[in-house]
Amino acid sequence: MPEPRRLRDPRALTALAHPVRIAIIELLSLDGPMTASQLADRLGETPANCSWHLRKLAEYDFIEEAEGGRGRQRPWQMSYRGLSWGEDDDADPEEQRAGEALARAMMERWVDRYLRADVTEAVPEWREASRLTQTMGWLTAEELREVNDRVVELIRAYEGRVYDESARPDGSRLVEMVAWGAAVEIER
Repeated sequence: MPEPRRLRDPRALTALAHPVRIAIIELLSLDGPMTASQLADRLGETPANCSWHLRKLAEYDFIEEAEGGRGRQRPWQMSYRGLSWGEDDDADPEEQRAGEALARAMMERWVDRYLRADVTEAVPEWREASRLTQTMGWLTAEELREVNDRVVELIRAYEGRVYDESARPDGSRLVEMVAWGAAVEIER
């Protein structure tokens, strides 16, 4: 599995922090090349709006033209697998602000999707397998880094199946796993 693309340009971070662009990136990542018209149908947007957002994503090399088609029938595909940002100690304030805005936009999308997923209506085996877990503990920065690294390693073990259908076991479904570990302040 290739390493995720590392984002440092505040303009690229800001360009991606738009709900329609995030949705486009998700669909192209999961379903492969699509045209502006196909994306519009899936997202409930107009082809012109999707085309505009596709051009913005291409401007920052998030996507590229795929083979075949012209104009609105031109398919687009991802130009990378995975993204990372905000992990550098030397990030300038503009990069930090843009990274935080992108993180908030992505987290809002993930939480909204989780809240819309009616786990209570799921087939019993999927309902029993689904879980929301929260805990707190007193950790050092080194321990927090270790916990986060272990969680990422565990989740990434299944990431290749997103891109390789032949690696998906029978009966598997798309599952979203979101985790964060951060020092927090609690009102007391």
